Amino acid sequence: MEQEYITVSSKGQIVIPAKTRAALGIEAGTRVRFSVEGGRMILDAQSQSSTLRLIEQLRGCTGGGGTELLLEERRRERARENW
Repeated sequence: MEQEYITVSSKGQIVIPAKTRAALGIEAGTRVRFSVEGGRMILDAQSQSSTLRLIEQLRGCTGGGGTELLLEERRRERARENW
């Protein structure tokens, strides 16, 4: 991605450029984690769409069957709770 320069406001605020927001799936309400590492500022968007992309990427990584096992376990838990 190309570099873009932004200006910090007098209140310490910045605006994330529209192209960057679109590329990262950042929308109103997106949580962004801020950290400093080695003198660099790191922003990590925790958008719902990025979370869903991660889940999609991880789908099937356990070799299959995991989802059904979890669902069955949840069904048993629900039955115990209702009993």
